[in-house]
Amino acid sequence: MALAVALIVLVLGTVLFHFLSPWWFTPIASNWEMMDETVQVTFWVTGIVFVAVNLFLAYAILRYRTGRGGKAHYEPENKKLEWWLTIGTSVGIAAMLAPGLAVWARFVTVPEGAAVVEVLGQQWNWSYRFPGEDGKLGTTDARLISLDNPFGMNAADTAGHDDILVASPELHLPINEPVKLLLRAKDVNHQFAVPQFRVKMDMVPGMVTYFWLTPTRTGQFDALCEQLCGMAHFAMRGRVVVDEQDTFKAWLAQQPTYANTREVTAGDPSVGEALFAPCTACHGAQAQGNRELNAPKLSGQAAWYLVRQLQDFKNGVRGAHEGDVYGKQMIPFASMLADDAAIRNVVAHIARLPDQEPETTVFGDVEKGRKHYRTCSSCHGVDGKGIWATHAPRLSNMSDWYLARQLQNFQKGIRGSHPRDFYGSQMAQMADVLADDKAINDLIGYVDTL
Repeated sequence: MALAVALIVLVLGTVLFHFLSPWWFTPIASNWEMMDETVQVTFWVTGIVFVAVNLFLAYAILRYRTGRGGKAHYEPENKKLEWWLTIGTSVGIAAMLAPGLAVWARFVTVPEGAAVVEVLGQQWNWSYRFPGEDGKLGTTDARLISLDNPFGMNAADTAGHDDILVASPELHLPINEPVKLLLRAKDVNHQFAVPQFRVKMDMVPGMVTYFWLTPTRTGQFDALCEQLCGMAHFAMRGRVVVDEQDTFKAWLAQQPTYANTREVTAGDPSVGEALFAPCTACHGAQAQGNRELNAPKLSGQAAWYLVRQLQDFKNGVRGAHEGDVYGKQMIPFASMLADDAAIRNVVAHIARLPDQEPETTVFGDVEKGRKHYRTCSSCHGVDGKGIWATHAPRLSNMSDWYLARQLQNFQKGIRGSHPRDFYGSQMAQMADVLADDKAINDLIGYVDTL
């Protein structure tokens, strides 16, 4: 009796929760309303079966209960019942599959005239490529991928010279224009998904997959990886911004072409030496850092990382938080560098400076820190020297007090909270695995041994 009542309460509670729940799909932002309709059909079919089976079970418990000593009737076969169950199950499965097949047929049939954009996934970031004026994407090769050629562009293919490269997790699309997204993965399986668009597709190394959509309302939408792709899978986030046509064209015009990136010259250390002169007041003549002035060691750090940080200070991505007192001090100094060429020059000078070993100032339990660092090694490397492909800077032989402060800043939201600081946002999520300052000290204590 109690079991039958429990089943009835379960059915009623589930139905009420479904219809009264405040949690539902986000408002759709594309042409794929059929996705929602298909899910609704699935809900109704499975819901009816759930209610019918459980209420029948409760009925059977009540109707056929017996006292002690009763004997159940054994009926091994009932062809009539089996036929009804087979037909009913087939109808239910067909009702769920048919709409899905119809949606899939449209999903892979790209309308003529649709624009094309390539989405490139890697642990644990997104980047994008648009065709240039010729309307064609150039060929690529995974064997050509490097720090200077992260898209793996084939320089011999002239069709790719005007391709527009977006080396950022933020993608812009025009409203009310169909677009075909070509999906490519650098390393492992990923899946590009935008919940508000109701679209997703696997990305497999060595092949190109695709889907299409038409954005139907402006706004900013999260781009997620929904394929378990490694330690920082949960932090692999990007952003899709749907713009009006004029706004989109203005944004696209600001992005560099492949030819532009090839024209970028290496920094001139002799010119950078003069530009570095104001920096020596805090960071030291050899960029060895000065704890008393809250200036970290720069020598030995990856050039690509220093360039990015100086750009972020200039653009207000770093130092914008009211609690980032020392970051705010860096903004006017970074602004003294007129352009990206000046930034590359000063970083080229820093690269020539001796990599001195900094003083150890943070002490913790090295063995506990070793366990914490297992997570960090996925991006920064087992030796802490950093990995450009995962956008992870060098940690070993750098200012330990500075590393500890940055972890605290990430935890407090002082760093990584700016909407354009995608890589900082990832670190903020990773830093949260450290329970307290002691755990931070333990981690840094181990990093000091690398």
